[in-house]
Amino acid sequence: MTSIWRDLAPIWFQTGRVLRGVALLMALPLVVAVLSREWPVVPDFLIGMGVALLGGSVLILIFPRGSGRVSWAQGMLTVAVSWLAAMVVCAVPSWLSGHYGSFGDACFDVMSGFTTTGLVLIQDLDHVSDGLNTWRHLLSYLGGQGMVVLALTFLVRGLPGAYKLYVGEGKDERLLPSVVHTARAIWVISLLYLLVGTAVLAVTAWQAGMTPYRAVLHGLWIFMAAWSTGGFGPHSQNVLFYHSFPFELATMVFFLAGSFNFGLHHAVWTGNRKELYRNLELQAFGATATLLTLLVLGALRARGLYPSGVNLFRKAVYQLLSAHTTTGFMTVYPAQLPGQWGDLALLGLTLAMLLGGSASSTAGGFKGIRVGLAVKTVIQEVRRLLVPESALVVSRFHFFRDFTLEDRHVRSAFLIMGLYSLTFVVAATATVAAGYPLDQALFEAASATGNVGLSAGVTSPTMPWALKALYVVVMWAGRLEFMAVLVLMGSMVYGRRRR
Repeated sequence: MTSIWRDLAPIWFQTGRVLRGVALLMALPLVVAVLSREWPVVPDFLIGMGVALLGGSVLILIFPRGSGRVSWAQGMLTVAVSWLAAMVVCAVPSWLSGHYGSFGDACFDVMSGFTTTGLVLIQDLDHVSDGLNTWRHLLSYLGGQGMVVLALTFLVRGLPGAYKLYVGEGKDERLLPSVVHTARAIWVISLLYLLVGTAVLAVTAWQAGMTPYRAVLHGLWIFMAAWSTGGFGPHSQNVLFYHSFPFELATMVFFLAGSFNFGLHHAVWTGNRKELYRNLELQAFGATATLLTLLVLGALRARGLYPSGVNLFRKAVYQLLSAHTTTGFMTVYPAQLPGQWGDLALLGLTLAMLLGGSASSTAGGFKGIRVGLAVKTVIQEVRRLLVPESALVVSRFHFFRDFTLEDRHVRSAFLIMGLYSLTFVVAATATVAAGYPLDQALFEAASATGNVGLSAGVTSPTMPWALKALYVVVMWAGRLEFMAVLVLMGSMVYGRRRR
């Protein structure tokens, strides 16, 4: 067996296991389709299950498992490859539904769901089946927790190199000593919130006039999108469809909770409530959210929009927090953002989307801890200039425990923030080159890069296919925080040179 074959074999073997797990997941929307008596939808998911099972089984049969030792590169490659393979397989029932102009559009929406972005190319969303809506929102919910976290918890046993795969998926927080136990703790937290959140939103939707069955489905769908900060909705009007202030408040609570670090949830649940005000990440998020909210409120007040205080909260504050948590829920129409809000308000939303939520959460963007570390670094450097050269300047921060600010913290924070910024510039430049106005291009590029889902009207089935493909790569790279994608690209270049 050649060295290249030995290197690739465990990657494709584990990808096969993920695909077989995906086949099991399709049973959930299949059940909903049966309960809703959507008989034409049933074959779509049966075919999808068959493709996933066949593809996964072939990979497992062809590629040997390997020795069980997984290098960092193999862990990163497994995550990157399995996400792409899962995207293709999961797009099968979506494409068969007839709501997409092409298989590529279906892949776009699946990646948008996996990455908890929420940008959509689906057509006639207001008449999508219950089964397909369940599938769309389920993908977003699973993507928030992570496919590897799902595999570690439910789908496979004895996953080699578990921690390296866990880190490759953009997470690095260990709630418990074992990464497998950490993955299970994340799912326990998410499932408990799922029960509570679905119940609250279902009751709210029922009081707003829905039948009990429809209310439960909508409560489930909207909670999965809110908790995963995913932004999907079962209707084209998104959250605006419900015309309910209590419903909007409930979704705001859940997407704020979803944007917080799973470690913070675990700390609070285990009695460590001091973490709520000592945690640097939460401090940074609170500061940037407050400043940007004031910016957007001031900009909209100056333009005379939303004179009512309640209406201003429902539009401005909701949109800003939806952007900052990278959720993407909207209580305005996309065309209103560039058409009515003005450049200053759009700038506030764009910055919020890039800054994002918390690390090791379902949110995207720079992440609060990196923003906090960047500010700490600037303050430390200013202090060094103000004290004698012989003085030792030490900066400390608290992130679940006390740390001394070191070069490794600064290097890691600025590296990822730099990659996000570069990706944003590339996406914005490509969008302008495709013929879209600069303000809309900047907004949409920030939404795709930060895995947000708010739209100024750029994302649509009529987008150029090359721009759709670029946005898929941008969403994928941003969700995995670049390193797994860069390792895959590097290995492709290196492998070609070796040949």
